[in-house]
Amino acid sequence: MKRSFRVALLATAATAFLAGAAFADDLVTKDRVGPADAPKTLTLRITGDGPYSNEQAWADGYTKLYSDFIQRHPGWQIKMESMSQNIGQEQARMLEQAKSGNGPDCGSVDSFQLALFMNAKVLQPLNDYFTKEEIADLFPFVRDGITGPDGNIYAWWWDTDLRVLYRNKEIVADAPNTWDELKAAALASKEKGMEGLLVNGGRWEGTTFDWLANFWAQGGELVDASGKPIFAEGENRTKFLKAVNYFKDLVDSGAAPKRIATIVNYDDFNAAAAAGTTALFIGGNWQLGQLKSALEPEEFAKWTFSPIPGPTADQKSTGTGGWTFAAFSKDPEKIAMCAAVIKEIYSGEGNALQQQLPTSKAQFAKFDVFKSEANQAFAAALVNGRARPGVPIYPEISNQIQVMMGDVLAGTKTPEAALDAANAAVQAAYARL
Repeated sequence: MKRSFRVALLATAATAFLAGAAFADDLVTKDRVGPADAPKTLTLRITGDGPYSNEQAWADGYTKLYSDFIQRHPGWQIKMESMSQNIGQEQARMLEQAKSGNGPDCGSVDSFQLALFMNAKVLQPLNDYFTKEEIADLFPFVRDGITGPDGNIYAWWWDTDLRVLYRNKEIVADAPNTWDELKAAALASKEKGMEGLLVNGGRWEGTTFDWLANFWAQGGELVDASGKPIFAEGENRTKFLKAVNYFKDLVDSGAAPKRIATIVNYDDFNAAAAAGTTALFIGGNWQLGQLKSALEPEEFAKWTFSPIPGPTADQKSTGTGGWTFAAFSKDPEKIAMCAAVIKEIYSGEGNALQQQLPTSKAQFAKFDVFKSEANQAFAAALVNGRARPGVPIYPEISNQIQVMMGDVLAGTKTPEAALDAANAAVQAAYARL
């Protein structure tokens, strides 16, 4: 190829690329996707997972996904609405707007709030847009979470997370499978200069959510089918106290340091791992990438993870969260457009872009990023996933568990007295609902 022709060809390609980029920029503006004069409009309310993400690579990736999407759907424009970082307040506001008929056509709903929206009957069924095979392939806790009492699915849960036990293989060679094995491993790590097992124990949601795995692993239930708190009744009381006493024993025996009663941030575990002061902690799947970034390669290679140990080897659970999309509009065309956004932008492509764990086995197999040994292990652990109950009383239950844990770990109340106090406060709050 002659140089002059090659230069001309490159110039043409560059011009085409720049024109394409400019076209994409035109289609994805600050608050709109698609032509401003498009006759059909969908209002879409999202979190930071979109073209306006603070993570530039994600923002660029979503800009392309949205640009390609809107070109496949001529005649449409999407009016974008962004939620603030105050997710609890945003979800409450969207629910009230939806009740009064002023909600968005389509929007992001926090998975553990989804039942509140379904109970308020503000969501539209999405069954027609997902095959039976796609629904059947969802992890059980996901399928259960999006399915209403009438058997319809009222949202699509597109990403999730989970908690696991991280360990430094150089100090704790074998994965503990039971509570007793974890306690023994933590005590053995102290003999090698570590501070033992680190878990969340302070006043925040992470303490409740991470500890609940120990209650759920025994089959414990926080509420009944009507949403009434039952965690302090009958067999649930026995299982609840067993899980509280497990944490108390970890501290009393020295397997966990007393300072866990003040830990209110997963970042503390990363810092301890980087400082070489702990060999064991209960953390989120997202922390694997954080450890990889924070540690030197030879130090990161020492770390691995395994399922959270249960009272017995076959009793395991892990808390799972994540985000859903749901349709609020009753317009069939807008419901279909909402489903298209979910299927063509978020479920699959969005997971791969952000490396957010998918909610079905098929997607773990479809995208290369999820075929890694680590992500396959996360997928296996999700089989034991358990979501928080989406009932109005859950926030107070969580609040009282945090208070209870502080009292027990500090030794100011016995587990029985702390449970009774927590239950009294929760029942009083439930009566006021």
